[in-house]
Amino acid sequence: MNHSRRLKIYLVAGELSGDILGASLLRALKERFGEIEVRGIGGPRMIAEGMTSRYPLETLSVMGLVEVLKHLPGLMRVRRELRRDALAWQPDIMLGIDAPDFNLGLERQLRAAGITTAHYVSPSVWAWRQGRVKGIARSVDAMLTFLPFEAAFYQRHDVPVAFVGHPLADDLPLETDRQAARSELGLAVDRPVLAVLPGSRGNEIRYMGPTFLESAQRLCRAMPNLQVVIPAATEQRQTELAALLADYPDLDGHVALIAGRSREAMVASDVVMLTSGTAALEAMLCHRPMLVAYRMAPMTHWLARHLVKTEWISLPNLIARESLVPELIQEAASVEAVVAQVLSLFDDVEGRHALEARFAAMHADLQRGASARSAETIEALVQGKPLPASVSVESSE
Repeated sequence: MNHSRRLKIYLVAGELSGDILGASLLRALKERFGEIEVRGIGGPRMIAEGMTSRYPLETLSVMGLVEVLKHLPGLMRVRRELRRDALAWQPDIMLGIDAPDFNLGLERQLRAAGITTAHYVSPSVWAWRQGRVKGIARSVDAMLTFLPFEAAFYQRHDVPVAFVGHPLADDLPLETDRQAARSELGLAVDRPVLAVLPGSRGNEIRYMGPTFLESAQRLCRAMPNLQVVIPAATEQRQTELAALLADYPDLDGHVALIAGRSREAMVASDVVMLTSGTAALEAMLCHRPMLVAYRMAPMTHWLARHLVKTEWISLPNLIARESLVPELIQEAASVEAVVAQVLSLFDDVEGRHALEARFAAMHADLQRGASARSAETIEALVQGKPLPASVSVESSE
């Protein structure tokens, strides 16, 4: 890199979460390098940090097989244009943020042309289609991962990797105040609380909503002073859950259905009942014991059983590499099993406290200043130096 000019970075993000990550990273890069130049695809947050966006952020936000096929010619045209633009501009590094199906191909083309490349947010290559790692190795000079088990996977396959920590762990405090959260949500501070998160998607509400609500109803019969708080992810989910609650009259007087505020609900709780996904990671970062239950379409489950190469589905277990969190999948996710597991969590006060302490320690390990560490890694890459020891997976163990 020529230090007589500004650092030039080509960034491509595909959705709102990528814009948030990218803006935080740009701030960290400015702290490290001073003024920088940035081009690519970004949203309002990255543009506010000085990025020149060649296309709107929504350009790559295409979901579903049919939709992707319909938009494929346009996406290929965008990638060709970005390749031409990057080669003409000659950045010091190209960084793809998530959107792996689009970005890894662009990264491979630019790396073949002599541009240093990296990718931020690992695809779930450790879980399924593991053969993709060979293509990733050809595409990037380094993979920047949020989680230590992801970094370990890349190390095993000889792909340069930096474990930078999880931005969500940076956002959430290491100390939680259960009583304050209960007061903010209008819950009694001296009665047990169960947080129920049946999912953010319509399919999740359809498959798990009745199971979770029937389970909550039986738990309230077994624990008459139990309070149940249900944070709805969106206005539509709140409408769907409110309609479902009409079928469970024994929950009257026990349930608070609230808009959003899932983190406050989890901090306020003694136990969390949720579907798998980011919510499980959030519950861990709120240091709360949980039950993960998940049911999906039969064909989807059949495919997952044959394609997914992982022992666990919940991030707390994947991070710990052991079964800290009970997981009930498909037929195992019966009302009886859910109730039994949640009652066991409530009854084992000592076990709950031990698990809260374990989650706090895991939180501290993930709270590594992801943006600053990513900027440190990018500096090493553009200067042609080895990746810093502070971002190696060994430093997390």
